[in-house]
Amino acid sequence: MKWNIPNILTVSRLFLALILLMLIGMPYPLTKTLALLVFVAAGITDFLDGHLARNVYGVTAFGRLMDPLTDKVLVCSALVSFVGIRLPGWDRPLLPVWIVVVVISREFLVTGLRLLASSMGHIIAAGRWGKHKTVWQIIAISVILLGLAVRYDVLGHLSPAALEKYDFAFGLIAYAVGLAVTMITVASGAMYFAEHTELLRHKIQ
Repeated sequence: MKWNIPNILTVSRLFLALILLMLIGMPYPLTKTLALLVFVAAGITDFLDGHLARNVYGVTAFGRLMDPLTDKVLVCSALVSFVGIRLPGWDRPLLPVWIVVVVISREFLVTGLRLLASSMGHIIAAGRWGKHKTVWQIIAISVILLGLAVRYDVLGHLSPAALEKYDFAFGLIAYAVGLAVTMITVASGAMYFAEHTELLRHKIQ
């Protein structure tokens, strides 16, 4: 496997995911803002590695396999961290556990489909629906991280009553965004299986 720039950018998202997890869990000033910046940087690498691979360096088998996997690690890391966050004015996790379980389950199932295809000599690259799903996941997580950054790094001077109102509104927004992304994620997963049913039939026969 040749370590060209697109492949290096792809692997870098694994390290950015680790940094993101650490920052979100830290109770220190500006860590939520830094987490947002790290996640945005990771999203930029996702755009750049695809652009460079298609237009400059050429698409490799490693890139086709690892690009969607590193996206999954990054997204799932952020979603899992949101389950552990409870806003003082919101009496439940920032994201419900069931939303995260559904999203991660979809990612495992699609990864299993890719492994099945790989065992048969095929590589399933990220399709149009998968790309749309990833873009909307990145947007949703960015919105939630922005809300956390505003809550802890900008509005800390507000009165407890004002912060409680913000927490309630932000909690509703986070839930709505998470629900919308879950629907898109499940729909894109169903598309993958609908487009590759021949792999399942071939393996069973």
